Amino acid sequence: MNKPIRRVSIFCLVLILALMVRTNWVQGVQADAWASNSHNDRNKYDRYAYPRGNIIVAGNPVTRSDFVNGLRYKYKRAWIDGPMYAPVTGFSSQAYDTSQLEKLEDGILAGTDSRLFFRNTLDMLTGKQKQGGDVVTTINPKAQKAAFEGLGDKKGAAVAIDPATGAILALVSTPSYDPSTFAGGSADDAKAKAALDADPNKPMLNRALRETYPPGSTFKLVTAAAAFENGRFQSIDDATDTPEHYTLPGTSTELRNSSKDEPCAGATLKTGMDYSCNTVFGKIGADLGKDKLRAQAEKFGFNNQQLDVPIRATPSYFPPNSAPDGTAMDAIGQHDTRATPLQMAMVAAAIANNGSLMQPYLVDEERAANLTTISKHSAHQLSQAVSPATAQKLQQLMESVVQSGTGTKAQIDGLTVGGKTGTAQHGQDNSGLPFAWFTSYAKGPDNRSVAVAVVVEDGAAESNEISGGGIAAPIAKAVMESVLK
Repeated sequence: MNKPIRRVSIFCLVLILALMVRTNWVQGVQADAWASNSHNDRNKYDRYAYPRGNIIVAGNPVTRSDFVNGLRYKYKRAWIDGPMYAPVTGFSSQAYDTSQLEKLEDGILAGTDSRLFFRNTLDMLTGKQKQGGDVVTTINPKAQKAAFEGLGDKKGAAVAIDPATGAILALVSTPSYDPSTFAGGSADDAKAKAALDADPNKPMLNRALRETYPPGSTFKLVTAAAAFENGRFQSIDDATDTPEHYTLPGTSTELRNSSKDEPCAGATLKTGMDYSCNTVFGKIGADLGKDKLRAQAEKFGFNNQQLDVPIRATPSYFPPNSAPDGTAMDAIGQHDTRATPLQMAMVAAAIANNGSLMQPYLVDEERAANLTTISKHSAHQLSQAVSPATAQKLQQLMESVVQSGTGTKAQIDGLTVGGKTGTAQHGQDNSGLPFAWFTSYAKGPDNRSVAVAVVVEDGAAESNEISGGGIAAPIAKAVMESVLK
């Protein structure tokens, strides 16, 4: 073999070796990256090439896969009671990807999760059609329905939690949407999706997890907790040094109560909570200072940037740098304080659970198509929000609010109910209609309990007709009854 031919042969051999290395690199090292690439349309086609697993509520699927036998897609996602469960499931669309549980649990639902490898391999060997696994939620269908029907055509949200475990029993946001309307890829699906995106009422916004509101007077529970935890008061019957007219520190602005007839001057903590006295808790907050208030709020979950249920919740916010007058307003749930409905349900849940705040969760179990359990949630504590002694004092305050204060519409025969109303101002110069809040818990004689938070954005046409006790409390009552009665 002459020298030129030998050089060409060596060069060709190098090219072959390079091709082999590159092929193995792509197939072995980069395979997962290419497979998960958002521009890889094969993922979308594969997702709907066989029946997708279901999202389960109380043993029954709230989703299904309809056979359509299209050119690229063999199946299309559909929902049962779609608007009621959309804040839980999210959507799964041939044209618009997935969201919420449909997205976070896509590996299980689509059957591509590595934990399903052996099951999929066995099905392939036996000729059985591939099928996704199921995701079992913690949702209580009665509670979900009670919250959804209670909110009705109002704009708002409701969350119910089992205080002992953190299991989310209801997660409702209204107005809602039907994910089935744009599950395909047709022109009608595109039109339906465009209409939802353009709707000023934002029906696709998950208000229970992704919207924050000024919590108003429901935040007074956090302020009272900070007062007890820092030794400022020992009993709910301790008198406060609240003046009849309280001026915000460093200003000439007087903080007012809802009514001039409220007995807030020198009121005890119990009276201040029963009548939801702004002056009582505004002064307590200013006296404690921003750092102690913020530390207590954060024990309840405020400012948590990674609160996953597993859907990532928008962080509730307590400001770190308010001036003293701002801190007084923060202490009554106004100024810069913001909270999701999930957060205020967590506050009530921690109080009901003797101060132990459990990690809220929405997925109880992941399982294969043959019902084999792949993973099972284990309840764990997120924090000890307050001591058991403080929690019991807060329970006394909340139960007094329902028995003889602003929350009487939440009373339920045979159950111990505690609650706190809130009417939160918002908008430029408080020009917007107030938000009506109610955060609560109920306990049954069998030691079962439930914590519920409800917020209504537009419960009445006139500002003076809006109150947490009048609008939000009856909704929370219906949810608590549905769980414990």
